[in-house]
Amino acid sequence: MGAPAIPRASRQALAQWLAWLPIIAGLMVLYLPSFLDLFRTIWATDEQKHGPIVLSVACWLAWRNWPNMWLTSHGQQTSTWGWPIFIVGLLLYIIGRSQDILLFEVGSIIWLLVAILLLTRGTAALKAQWFALFFMLFMIPLPGALVDALTMPMKTAVSFVAEHILFSAGYPIARSGVVLQIGQYKLLVADACAGLHTLFTLEALGLLYLNIIRSDSLLRNVTLAILIVPISFTANVIRVMVLTLITYHFGDEAGQGFLHAFAGMVLFLSALLLIIAVDSLLQYAVRWRHRRAARGARP
Repeated sequence: MGAPAIPRASRQALAQWLAWLPIIAGLMVLYLPSFLDLFRTIWATDEQKHGPIVLSVACWLAWRNWPNMWLTSHGQQTSTWGWPIFIVGLLLYIIGRSQDILLFEVGSIIWLLVAILLLTRGTAALKAQWFALFFMLFMIPLPGALVDALTMPMKTAVSFVAEHILFSAGYPIARSGVVLQIGQYKLLVADACAGLHTLFTLEALGLLYLNIIRSDSLLRNVTLAILIVPISFTANVIRVMVLTLITYHFGDEAGQGFLHAFAGMVLFLSALLLIIAVDSLLQYAVRWRHRRAARGARP
């Protein structure tokens, strides 16, 4: 008896992956050293811990859209625009790797992936995978000067709001810049609590939520995307307030333990609940608008 026949669908899937093996191997040769360096350096810091998470989610998004990409791009003409984009991406990688410019080195992978999709499957494949590629932007380390310039005003604003809310609730709290003093304790609002990287992480979370729910309402999508920024700010305020209250009621040791163990969980849970709550209100507004339009259209 001969070996059992492989189903046609399985043979096609196997052929797809075999065709992409040289491409995957080439990308691993280029970027595996870069990602290992990131894991040992900035991705190990509190401010940049979102980097590997964003990379993993982007890979999952690309994997999820892979069958649709392959189907929609079948028989489509490839694009020669991929070659100049490929050259730009390769130059960015060479400059970034040799000069230690992470913005170029890590960002170049998006250029190369766009070029590869255009050269192998055409514009239809790029349209199918656009969000996964866009999502990768959130893992690119930003220049330190830009981060420092934008982080300080954000930390000051978060400290200001947290101080006024807790003072209104009757707590003995005062603020000096980004340092909160409540009772006998002083707390520094650090970059990891209310910095630009935190805002980027929460923005990525909100956009991922939008992509997963895939609403047909343009008003709902645009409004929620815009509101993600104030939602992120509010989540940061909640995080700082919770940390401050834990320190005030249970001591500095409890506050520091919470900071390292559960502060990130509180931040993301607060942001997710706020996003869901705002989205629920937007859904209600969209339904109310449709019902009103339907009543107006009746004879």
